[in-house]
This record gives sequence, structure tokens and C-alpha cells, in this order.
Amino acid sequence: MGSVIHAYHPKEEIPDNEAEIKEMYRRVLNGKRALLLFDNALDDKQVLKLIPPKSCGLLVTSRKTIKLPGLFRKDLYVLKPEEALELLLKVWCSTSGSAEPPKVDPAWSEIARLCGFLPLALRAAASLLANTPDLSPANYAEELKDERTRLERIGMEGVELSVDASFNLSFQRLATEIQHTFLNASVFPADFDGQAEEHICQDEGHKHLSELVRWSLVEYQRPSQEGEGRYHLHDLVRLFAARRLEEAGGEADRYDAQQHHAEYFRDVLSSATELYIKGDALSGLRRFDLERTNIESAWVWAKKNLASNNTAASICNAFLNWPYLLELRMHYRELISWMETALAGARQLKDKSMEGVHLGNMGNAYANLGDARKAIEHYEQALAISCEIGNRRDEGGALGNMGCAYYILGDARKAIEYHEQHLTIAREMGDRRGEGSALSNMGLAYYSLGDACKAIEYHEQALVIICEIGDRWAEGKALGNIGLAYVNLGETHKAIDYYEQALAIACEIGNRGGEGNALGNLGNGYADLGEMHKAIEYHEQALVIICEIGNRCAEGNVLGNMGLAYVALGDARKAIDYYEKQLRITKEIGDRRGEGNALRNISLALDHLGKRAEAIKCAKAALKIQEKIEDPRAENVRRKLQEWEGQK
Repeated sequence: MGSVIHAYHPKEEIPDNEAEIKEMYRRVLNGKRALLLFDNALDDKQVLKLIPPKSCGLLVTSRKTIKLPGLFRKDLYVLKPEEALELLLKVWCSTSGSAEPPKVDPAWSEIARLCGFLPLALRAAASLLANTPDLSPANYAEELKDERTRLERIGMEGVELSVDASFNLSFQRLATEIQHTFLNASVFPADFDGQAEEHICQDEGHKHLSELVRWSLVEYQRPSQEGEGRYHLHDLVRLFAARRLEEAGGEADRYDAQQHHAEYFRDVLSSATELYIKGDALSGLRRFDLERTNIESAWVWAKKNLASNNTAASICNAFLNWPYLLELRMHYRELISWMETALAGARQLKDKSMEGVHLGNMGNAYANLGDARKAIEHYEQALAISCEIGNRRDEGGALGNMGCAYYILGDARKAIEYHEQHLTIAREMGDRRGEGSALSNMGLAYYSLGDACKAIEYHEQALVIICEIGDRWAEGKALGNIGLAYVNLGETHKAIDYYEQALAIACEIGNRGGEGNALGNLGNGYADLGEMHKAIEYHEQALVIICEIGNRCAEGNVLGNMGLAYVALGDARKAIDYYEKQLRITKEIGDRRGEGNALRNISLALDHLGKRAEAIKCAKAALKIQEKIEDPRAENVRRKLQEWEGQK
């Protein structure tokens, strides 16, 4: 108040009594059109004493929420990316004395992002670059990527206060217990909810978190729809807190906070998976997607500390217990890498049951990549463990998985033997999910043997059970399988109806593999109806998705189907290109059924081009494979060979 009085009356004597000073302060300002800026106010009480007469304007900035009558509140967030870039370049120009902005370089936008679009950080970074001519924006951006040194690398040239010091002003005003909560919150790599913070930061009722929001050290994002709001630390604030946590308690405090974080989000993944298993697939997927960054961060910590900490090993072991959601959201090769770590955790803990589970899951992942032989290696190990420890449910699952692998290899009769054993055990154990899986797999095996009616019978039994337990993923798969059987019966329109239902479910739950399969099946359906251009459109859509997820077996099948469509359009040369691509993949992954199909189709296309000798050679190779795996289509190839050889 004395400073304001002296601004108008430099020689005025300031009274010692605060009430007298306040009276003089208001008298001096009364009727004046003055604008007062109170920067970095501490709280409501501090501002209340200084409110000027109504003739004056007042601006107050504060790290803490201030509520006063007649004061309009405006929350200031970070800049938009384009605004941040504009500020960065303007400060560089003014500091360097250049009339022209620097030439366009993507590194400037990256610097703005790494500064978190925070004005103070942007000014500091621009000033540093302007005063360091031998430091290029590209090199500076690369340096800022290291989170451990980012705050130090955001320079202080030309700014009154460093970013670190700015954050420290707020931090030092916090009570000790709130400081502790703030530092522990640095383990969150992304936004989080109040329940997670309460558990990880041991903040009952997240009272300390609410105080941090008042101090603007944590941002609160209100929910757009029903549900809880989310909290978020600005990237630079998080780095500040993380460094302070290490300084305050050494590595041990941060280690403890990260362990709490990993344990909590292991349980989040488990609860999301449980929702999926119980039939609420969408809720499970939404939960996973919302917390994905936190879940992946928890996994990284657990994997890093696996060898030295049995708690970390336990987290890794439990993470991959039921990998259903992960299969919908991760590439199978990435998933195998996670499973290998989980397997190492189980072995470190000498947990034989979970060792078998992880081996079985790895086998499933390899089977989905089309590598049936590698899948069988893992299934055999899983089966041996389940028999050793007397786990009948897992024994049945391993037998069923073995059947699926032999089906991929083209040995349908051996597959049925395994599935029948699985079905017996599942019914004995009251395992409805296992029973539905065994029935569905037997349907596929009978389909491959040409018995469509029996296939439909098994699939329909499976579908009843699958709908009963609410497994949307399996439901979509079963509908697609029924569609396949109806094609064999010549009821293509009915098959397309089933394929469309399967596609809708796959899209609904985000099952990219199921979506690709359904699109491919629709392509085959329209090809049967003679609509080749429409068939190719569906196959091309399927191929994009299947290549994206890395399913080599499915990729080979789609390439073969595209070849069939081009043959129907009269373009045998283009068809052969697709068949040869299919043949290379099938040989690479050991898909004998696919290899036989590709050779048969190549032979037909070669004959269409008038290359009978080459066609006969390919047909003989196809017949040899199909007879060995008892493919019912072998008889068609045999008749075609007899026809060609009789015409020589």
C-alpha cells in the first residue's frame, strides 16, 4: 500500500498504523483510473486487504485458487501447440535481434512439445537458443528428450526465473505431508483418478491431492460424461517432483512409490480382464484403454526389477494370467515378449501352475502368428506341468490347444482326438468356458474334413454356452465359423448374415484380428455370389488389418482368396502373383494345408495360361501334401490330374 501511495505522492509520509495506511491507500486511489497487478498472490486474505476502489481495475495472479466477491476467475492453462510455436519463435527473434524468424524446422515444434507448451519454459528455451548460436534446434530437441536432465537443459538466459525455481515457489509453501503426496504423485506417467492416488500416495480421501489442485501443481479434468474426473501433472512439473523425490529420500522412496504404482495397476488390469471374462467386454476394454499408459509403466518397472525383487517377479507373473484384453490391444510379437518375462517371473518364484499357464499362452500367441510347430512345443511343456501337478482344468486346456495346433497343420483327425479329450475333462470339471471352446474347435475340425452338418451341430452347441457366459469375443468367432459351414452347404446368403454379425461384434470390442477374419469371410461370400470386385474390396480391407497385427497364417489365406477372385475375373497372371506370395508364407510357417491349397491354385492358373506341364507338376505336389494330411479336397486334385494326363 505504501508503494502505491508513493507512486502518486513520493514525499508523503507513510503512517506506522496499518489501518491508517489502508485509509490513505484507498483515498489516494479513489476516483483514479488505475490498473493494479498483484502477481503471485498467496491467498484470499492477502488480496482482500488490497482491493482498490471501484474506479480502479485489478488483476491478480496466483498459483492457488482465490475466491473473492466481484473477482472474475480465469484459469490459465498451457498454450496450444501453434501458440507455443509462435511464442518460441518471437522470443528467439527479439533475443537474437533478428528481424526474420528462423527457417522452418520441425525441431522447433518438438522443442515446444518438450517444454510442455509452458510459456516460462518456452521463453527460457528460446533465449538459450538465441544466445547459443552453435546449438542447433535439432540438437537441442534431442537433448531435451532425456527426462533426467530436461529441466536443467531448459536454459535461463533472458528470463528472471528458471522453470525449476518457479515450481519451487509453490512447492515450498506446501505443508510437509502435502509435499510428500506431491512427490509420490510423480510416479504417474499420465492422468489418473482419485482412487489410484489415494492408494499409491497413501492420501485418504485424496485431501492432499485436492490441495495440490488448489495450488495448480496438479490439474483436474472434469468428466465429460458420467464417471470420475481425472488428475494430471504437467510433464515438467512431474519431472520436478520426480527429481525432488529422489533428492528427499534417495532412490528408496521413489522405488517404494513405483512399487505401489505397479501393484495397483496390476490389479487394475486384473479387474478389467475380470469384467471381460464375466461378459462385460466393453467395460473391460474401456477400463484398460483409460489406464493403458499407467499399466504399461507398471509393467516396465516390474520387468526392470524382476531379477532383484520377488515382489516385481510376482507382479510380472500375475500380469499375464489372463491375457485376453492384451490380445485385443497388442501385437502378438510384443505379447510374446511380455509372456517371456512373465514366464521368467513364475520360474523365479517356483510357481509351477503359473509356469504352465504362461507356456500355454505363449503357445496361443505363436499359433495366432501361424507358427503351429512352435506353438506345439509350448503346449507340450504346459501339458507336462499340468499333469505333474494334477491340475485337470489346465490339462484340458493344454490338450485343446494341441488340437488347435494340429488343425493348423492340416491334421484334422488328430485335432479331433485332442479336442475330445479336452471336452471330457471340461465337462468333468464343470468348466463351461472350456466346454464351449472344445465344441467350437471340434466343429472347425469336422468342417475341414468336409462334414458341414456336423460342424454346424458342434458350433451351435458351443454358441449356446458362449452366450451363456457372455464371451463376446468367442461369440463373434463362433458366428463366423457357422458361416463357413453354411458356405459348404451352398447357403451363401445365410453365411454372409453370420459373417456380418461376427464383424459387428469384432468392431464393437476392438478385436482387430476378428475384424480382419470377418472381412475376409465376407470377401469369400461375395466371391461365391460372383461379385468379384466387391470380394476384392473386402479382401484388401482384411489384408491391411491382418498385416498390421502380424498374423502370417491369415495373411496367406487372404492372399490366396484374392488370387481366386482374380482368376474369376480372367486375370490368371495376377492371380499367380498372389498364390506365390501365399505359398512363400505357408512354407515359412509350416502351414501344410495352406501350402497344398496354394500349389493346387497355382496349377489351375497355369493350366488356364496354357502351361499344362507346369500345372501337372504343381498339382502333383499339392496332391502329395493333401493326401498326407487327409484334406478332403485331395480327390478334386486327383481327378484334375487324371483329366490332364489323359489329354497329353
